[in-house]
Amino acid sequence: MNGNKAKLLVVTGPSGAGLREIVGAVLESRTDIGEVVPLTARRMKEGEVNGVGYFFYELEDWNAMKEKGELLETTELAGNDYGTSRSQILAQLGRGKHVILSLDAQRAAQLKANMPEALCVYLAPASPDVLRARFEAISRSPFELEVRLSEAEKQRRAAAFCDRTVDSDDPAAAAAALTALLDE
Repeated sequence: MNGNKAKLLVVTGPSGAGLREIVGAVLESRTDIGEVVPLTARRMKEGEVNGVGYFFYELEDWNAMKEKGELLETTELAGNDYGTSRSQILAQLGRGKHVILSLDAQRAAQLKANMPEALCVYLAPASPDVLRARFEAISRSPFELEVRLSEAEKQRRAAAFCDRTVDSDDPAAAAAALTALLDE
C-alpha cells in the first residue's frame, strides 16, 4: 500500500462498461484488498453455504440491522433484500486492507451517503457511440437496445455524486487508473 491509508473504493457504471473485468483485474493484481461478503435476507438455495457468496439473515434480523445503521446500503431485488455490512468494511480497513465494491449507482449513492469517506468512481465509456456499439452487439432487438441505452443514461445521471470518472474503453488502463487511486 505504499504506506497510504486503506481506502474504500466504490466503482459504478452502466452495464457494458466492463466493471466486472476491470475490478477483477485490480483484485487479481493486489494482495492488499480485503474481501467483503454481501448480505442477504433471502433463503439459502441448495448447495449455498453461509458466508460463501453471501451471509444469510432472517428478515427480522435484517430489519434490526437496518434500524441500527449496520447496513451501508440495501436494495430489494425480486422480493429479496441485499446489502453491504458496515462492520465488515470497517474491519478490513482497520486491518490496513483496501476494499473495492462494485455497485449500481443507486446503491453506491446510499453507501456514499452513509460513509462519505468512500471514494466513488464512475467507469464510463469514452463516448455514447462506444456504448451503443457494445449494446448493438449484444441486443436481440431494437427495443432491447433502446432499453439498455436508456438504463445506461439513468446510471450516468444517478452517478453524479461520484468523486472521479475513469474511461473504461481500455480495461487495462482503467484497472491501472483504479490501482493508482488506491495508491494516492
